[in-house]
Amino acid sequence: MDRSDQQLIADYLAGDEKSLGVLIQRYLKPIYSFTYRYVENAQDAEDTTQETFVKIWRNLKKFDQNKSFKTWIFQIAKNTAFDHLKKKRAIPFSEFENEKGENMITETLADPSPLPQELLEKAGMAQILNSAIEKLSPKYRMVLFLRYNDHFNFREIAESLGEPLHTITSRHRRTLVMLKNLLSEF
Repeated sequence: MDRSDQQLIADYLAGDEKSLGVLIQRYLKPIYSFTYRYVENAQDAEDTTQETFVKIWRNLKKFDQNKSFKTWIFQIAKNTAFDHLKKKRAIPFSEFENEKGENMITETLADPSPLPQELLEKAGMAQILNSAIEKLSPKYRMVLFLRYNDHFNFREIAESLGEPLHTITSRHRRTLVMLKNLLSEF
């Protein structure tokens, strides 16, 4: 039986380091994909993802377990991506080692499976759709991405992006209309 995010956090805080590994594995690909949409290059997305998980590791004790962990982690990822875009500098991650000298973030980040972006590029219709989505501004792309890629509900999107719920639902409707118009051009 899969443990909930809250149970994994409680187990980690009680001393079970493997629980953190499970959380990282659960969110690694979604966070990487999310940050890739902001920074638009694989190396920066890897760096941003690493920095996101370091921040989570350092602040997990402060996490309010009455709130959604998923929303919290994506909010951190968004802020980290914005910070990365502002700074555009390398960040050392050698400090994230346990007593055995293992770096959980580095070891779990390398994944030989194709990225979602690579899979989409293999199909013709997906390329057209992707081209149309790329023409949208980032604030509209992010709503689509969170809604359909990460299966966030509108409330989770609003919390993750720090926007009012009404703004997100309106932006979603406008995004779908814009996407429909863009696709009719192909």
